[in-house]
Amino acid sequence: MKLKHILIALSAPLLLTGCFDLDKEPEGVLSTANPFASTGEMENYIDQFYETAVRSQGFDAGGGNHIAGTDVNSDNMAGSAANTRLAGQLTLGGASSLTNYTYIRNVNFFLNNLDNCAEKGSTAYNQLAGEGYYFRAWYYYQLFINYGPISWVDKPLDPNMEQMQLKRDSRTVVADHILADLDQAISLLSEKNNCAGMRIHRDVARALKSEVALFEGTWEKYHKAEGDAFYDKSISDAKIQNYLQQAADAAKAVMDRGVWKIYSTGNTADDYRKMFQTTDLSNNSEVLWFKKYDGDQVGNSVDRYLNQGGGGVGITASLVDDYLTLDGRPFVGEERTAAKKVWGQELAPTLRDPRLSQTVVTPGVVLRSDESAYVLPPLVGSSAYNYNTSGYSMLKHVQIDWTGSLDAEYKGATPAIQCRYADVLLNYAEALAELDGAGNAQKIIAAVQPLRDRVGMPAMDFEREYNTASDYGFSGLNKYVQAVRRERRVEQACEGRRLTDILRWAAADELIVNKWPQGALFVGSNLENNEFYGGKLVYDQAAGNNIYLSGHAGDALRYIVPINPNGYPNGYQFNVNRDYLLPIQTRMLTLTNGLWEQNPGW
Repeated sequence: MKLKHILIALSAPLLLTGCFDLDKEPEGVLSTANPFASTGEMENYIDQFYETAVRSQGFDAGGGNHIAGTDVNSDNMAGSAANTRLAGQLTLGGASSLTNYTYIRNVNFFLNNLDNCAEKGSTAYNQLAGEGYYFRAWYYYQLFINYGPISWVDKPLDPNMEQMQLKRDSRTVVADHILADLDQAISLLSEKNNCAGMRIHRDVARALKSEVALFEGTWEKYHKAEGDAFYDKSISDAKIQNYLQQAADAAKAVMDRGVWKIYSTGNTADDYRKMFQTTDLSNNSEVLWFKKYDGDQVGNSVDRYLNQGGGGVGITASLVDDYLTLDGRPFVGEERTAAKKVWGQELAPTLRDPRLSQTVVTPGVVLRSDESAYVLPPLVGSSAYNYNTSGYSMLKHVQIDWTGSLDAEYKGATPAIQCRYADVLLNYAEALAELDGAGNAQKIIAAVQPLRDRVGMPAMDFEREYNTASDYGFSGLNKYVQAVRRERRVEQACEGRRLTDILRWAAADELIVNKWPQGALFVGSNLENNEFYGGKLVYDQAAGNNIYLSGHAGDALRYIVPINPNGYPNGYQFNVNRDYLLPIQTRMLTLTNGLWEQNPGW
């Protein structure tokens, strides 16, 4: 069968009705007669996964999506409506189908027919086979994050109901299979010194291995400490340590090559921001893999929604407050309150870690190449797509020098960075902190140093940076783990990674439950009665709000609340006995005759 016919067959609806046909080939449609006889056929087939096994870049108004907007599902950002998962409002009826199994079945078809290739063992063959193992690991990893224990399927199954009814494997079995696939990918993929080819290479697989191993090691460690229903009850402390060591080793293998460097030109005020808005990152020393957009044939909507300071989202005070001062101290107490009274002062790179002013819009910043939109003060008080919900607008990801179409859908070219060297350094530092923070202190400091150097921040000092303020979510952590978690949050802010971190740290009780997102200080700051708003902002409930504030009338200090608080008197009600994993569709439980059990709490 010609490859084009295989692709057509695989792209047709396959009527997946449950776990029993997770990997089933459509009978009477797909022939397996000698597919992938050449590396050309292999490449034509494998290219389809570069569309679905990536972190895509984009933005949707009213809540965000893709890399630039996904953090609305965490304590980093807030839209105009409550996130249903954080609010504890997910329903079993809203459970999604496990569509990644469709992609897994297609990858399995590829991997199980590679012996047909006459060029087996060649560099091209090994590269494409390695990509296949990488993609299968990626799809399973995403299922694993969302649903926990799943069925591992690595070969096409006979179309027999009994054979295709599979039980869920344990967490450790799934994690070990994902890591084994990544080991196989590492052994096959080519070694690269830049990302100009925009294809997966050996260091990308190593980076993902460090991420997966860190995810599972910390998930098991912290959920086991909670004694909840979400960890593998058979796991030993030695196994947890093994995952953490694998994370450190995989990251170190990338570091030891000496190829990748944190991007820096010496411009501490702009280098960090510049990387996230540069269309072509092919020769960027930090970027291991990215997806390129041209704003024409392949574009995204990041600029459309963010280049007037809005997007229907806002960055939270929780994130803003977590950046250290420029001299490396926690930003707390009266110093913090005083700075908030003049909008933008708390963001100034002369006061705070300069990554803050390169992530959040500061007074007078131009966001558009036509120089028509100065964001001073923030656009709040509307439901329009170009308005902001919190008083803190996003600068990161905005191409302020973009000369293409500024206000059209899918005409932006903000790059989608899939993996950068900073991620590797952060994985390494966190794994070391979890293994033995005190014993690894100097290695942690050295790993983080390039991130600090780029923005002119002092070296990590665990004593100086230790935040023991009662309102700080991680005040009870040891100083080594606290420091690396903060560094991770700040460096990867608004890149769509925060919720996964909260889940694996079992940290929803500290960061989400009974909390409510807040933004900039309004009453008690120069935003109140600012002539910019022309008296149009209303925060008198009797008159009908177009802006919501914390506290009560007469309070000296009241903060912008991004989301209408009505109905949420106690803040977010994330259910720590249920919401760490998503629910499984009821029909799957029925079709598998009970081999799949529902996730805890559902």
